[in-house]
Amino acid sequence: LDSLLQEVRDYIKMATNSESPDMAATFAGPKMVAIQIMQELLLFVYHLVAGILTSLARLCCPTAFFKDITGDIVLVTGGGSGLGRLLCQKLSQRGATIVTWDINAAGNKETVELIKEAGGQAFGYIVDISDRHAVYKVADRVRADVGDVTILVNNAGIVTGHGILDSKDTDNIKTFQVNVFAHFWTIKAFLPAMISGRRGHIVSVASLAGYSGSPRLIDYSASKFAAVGLDESLRVEMFMQGHSDYIKTSSVCPYFIDTGMFAGVQSRLIAILQPEHVAETAVQGILHNKEVILIPGWVWILMVLKSVMS
Repeated sequence: LDSLLQEVRDYIKMATNSESPDMAATFAGPKMVAIQIMQELLLFVYHLVAGILTSLARLCCPTAFFKDITGDIVLVTGGGSGLGRLLCQKLSQRGATIVTWDINAAGNKETVELIKEAGGQAFGYIVDISDRHAVYKVADRVRADVGDVTILVNNAGIVTGHGILDSKDTDNIKTFQVNVFAHFWTIKAFLPAMISGRRGHIVSVASLAGYSGSPRLIDYSASKFAAVGLDESLRVEMFMQGHSDYIKTSSVCPYFIDTGMFAGVQSRLIAILQPEHVAETAVQGILHNKEVILIPGWVWILMVLKSVMS
């Protein structure tokens, strides 16, 4: 199936890049549309078959699918507290060198100290990730000080918790800058080295709010829908460009977590999640190269019901 997909890619490339008017005319119109449809169908079948076989194999022998991240340089945004700090600690325990970015200087310093006290290696940088110029500037410093990042965890996020008519324009903009646009800046900063080094993993910490709308969280939910879409689109792009064997992507989509970010939230159907559980589940998913990490895992049933009923 891989070779067939490659033949289709080459066929389309030959058609679209041809300098001959006769060749371009030959591939124009319905024939070109049919080829593109065939490509999309093959891509769908490929992901379907690969997903089923991989899931079965993981059930039979889960440890065989763990990847070794010893020596990897892992950058975590929002690593100065909460889930970000736990991710830093857990990834460090598995042998990775940690780079934590946060706007909170004291919290970031504490994360670095905790990792070093446990025998790990960590570096902290103060960054306002809503500022793309700051992101690119500090990314250059990380490359010079530590090396090329091989695992990028876009974890930082903010929430305001207002209804749409009560929310401020500046809050809406800031939410998207931190929760979505920052992902673009960090990916652009670190993906090229991952591709040239033929090793990389980009993780987007999104939310179940990126699959189902939430009242009084409209800007937050919309930003998480965007983060989920960015992750999926990037994964498809890496596949189409031939990088998917060594560039992996994952989206981590938990329900509300018991942190200060969602203080006061009450839930009847799904229990509020504990940060420790979310961090461990996320790390396990990253080590398995799992594409979508839903927490709790059973919520896929609710997603299916939503699709059927809508």
